[in-house]
Amino acid sequence: MKAASSRAGAIIAAGRRHSVGVRRDGTVIAAGRPGAPECSVGEWRDVVAVAAGNVHTATNTGRSHTVALRADGTATAIGWNGDGQCDVAGWRGIATIAAGWRRTLAAVVDGTVQAAGRTGEGACEVGRWREITAVAAGDWHSVGLRADGTVVAAGVDSRGQCDVAGWRRVRGVAAGYLHTIAVTDDGQVLATGEARFGLAEATLWRDIVLVDAGSRHVLGVDSRGRVRAAGDNSRGQCDVSSWRDVVAVAAGSEHSLGLRADGTVLSAGRDADGRCSVERWQLGNGNDA
Repeated sequence: MKAASSRAGAIIAAGRRHSVGVRRDGTVIAAGRPGAPECSVGEWRDVVAVAAGNVHTATNTGRSHTVALRADGTATAIGWNGDGQCDVAGWRGIATIAAGWRRTLAAVVDGTVQAAGRTGEGACEVGRWREITAVAAGDWHSVGLRADGTVVAAGVDSRGQCDVAGWRRVRGVAAGYLHTIAVTDDGQVLATGEARFGLAEATLWRDIVLVDAGSRHVLGVDSRGRVRAAGDNSRGQCDVSSWRDVVAVAAGSEHSLGLRADGTVLSAGRDADGRCSVERWQLGNGNDA
């Protein structure tokens, strides 16, 4: 089984109240609240990856943004821009992107990192990072994967979500509300942060090729295309055990997405605003890269 991967990264993304995906022709499709700015992606072209600004579900949250990486290494963004998180038009040479709460990150091909958005919690203090190949954005913290398989983090560390200094041989990272997870070269899962979000269970998984983190849950895909989930399942976002032939997953605030090898998309969890209305999507996948 080949995990979905490319120079760019994610073909699907799940946010606070929307879902987004990249079609085979480089156009983008979104599902969510009609008229929501973060879903206004219909005019985007030549896109190779997307990211959705995520935040834990609460009465005072809801607005979000969507970011796209184009084939030429530039980025574009749309949606909530209260802290300048969509101000990415000048970025160049981008390799991978990530979006969190009020924040956008990008790993540049030279190993440096770009950040746009809210600075108050320190999650945008990534200017000194070097040799970074991938980034992840949680609510109040940012994570970077170095070329040597080590990991660095910045931002709020209230639950130990930034305690990644000892991690080694990492091939992928993901950041959620108050937690960080990673998958190693030998298929094991590393996790730190709020224990209630399924971290202990996730570290028992084996033969994992990629992971993602939602607000209060985590997802993993094994080498046979089966999906694992742990953490909060109050909205059914962890009901993924029947999924097969999956090459990528995306964990949102209260829903989960899975991309199958044939380009179809699966969903589980809360479908408010139509965020899970993805059954007719036909997307690119890792085998297209």
